[in-house]
Amino acid sequence: MASRTFGRTGRTVGEIGFGAWAIGGTWGEVSEADARAALHAALDAGVNFIDTADVYGDGRSERIIGSVIAERGGEAPFVATKLGRRLDPHVADGYTAEAMEGFVDRSLSNLGTDTLDLVQLHCPPWEVYYRPEVFGALDDLVSRGKIRRYGVSVEKVEEGLKAIEYDNVDSVQIIYNMFRQRPAELFFPQARARHKAVIVRVPLASGLLTGKMGRDTRFAEDDHRHFNRDGAAFDKGETFAGVPFDVALDAVEAIRGLMPAEANMAQVALRWILMQEAVTVVIPGAKTPDQANSNAAASGLPVIPQELMDSVREIYETRIRPHVHHRW
Repeated sequence: MASRTFGRTGRTVGEIGFGAWAIGGTWGEVSEADARAALHAALDAGVNFIDTADVYGDGRSERIIGSVIAERGGEAPFVATKLGRRLDPHVADGYTAEAMEGFVDRSLSNLGTDTLDLVQLHCPPWEVYYRPEVFGALDDLVSRGKIRRYGVSVEKVEEGLKAIEYDNVDSVQIIYNMFRQRPAELFFPQARARHKAVIVRVPLASGLLTGKMGRDTRFAEDDHRHFNRDGAAFDKGETFAGVPFDVALDAVEAIRGLMPAEANMAQVALRWILMQEAVTVVIPGAKTPDQANSNAAASGLPVIPQELMDSVREIYETRIRPHVHHRW
């Protein structure tokens, strides 16, 4: 597992992490035994960065992570969690110092730790970026030892650009994959210039870029890929990267045609993201040990040839860009 420096913190993390949304919920049924096995496999494979949130399974994801870490002992992985989405309604006025400390205390309990490695505002409303007192409250939590550092998880490039204006924001989490290429144009250079860590989520476009889905694929009722394609529950960009399912499937077939016969498409899609030096860590999810091992192995793939990079870009420009580029 190759490592990269986590922004200005000086800490290094493996470039392939573990996204723990799926082991929390809204990805279909994942038993606790399977969730624990997938997480153990990832850690055994050299993964040392885990991303979760307090709303993933209403804390289930955090509790599983805390239990597995305690069970393993030794040097603990870097665990990033998120806060804010427990607010109801989810509005800027809810981001008070008192509310955020309450969320932090709950995550500390769920994870079984005294200090959180990284807390991220969980795709907050746009107005939050214009409230320095929100970030000041996070500074206070750092000074009191409840969190070590903080960042922001964003939906849009513009939100990421605004977030990195705050000096003490150490990281930005953003969607970037073969179907969501806009962050590379302006955000990545700016984040790198300011020494901000970049966490890439939805790297496989909700599984599309594994190449294993077809028009007859069906999803469980509680899987967001069934109920959130039009943004019924949360931003639709989180589901299939916001690309209409049929359009995306056609693009996947075009990309498949570029792959060597023996290529693992999911691994190539992860390695494609890592071609960006501004990216610190990619956080694919995994429901099984095999998926976790396959994800981790992507770090060892060779550099992707420029010809393939150019061809993927052309597919994006002609098939995908009109659906997503100026939305996020």
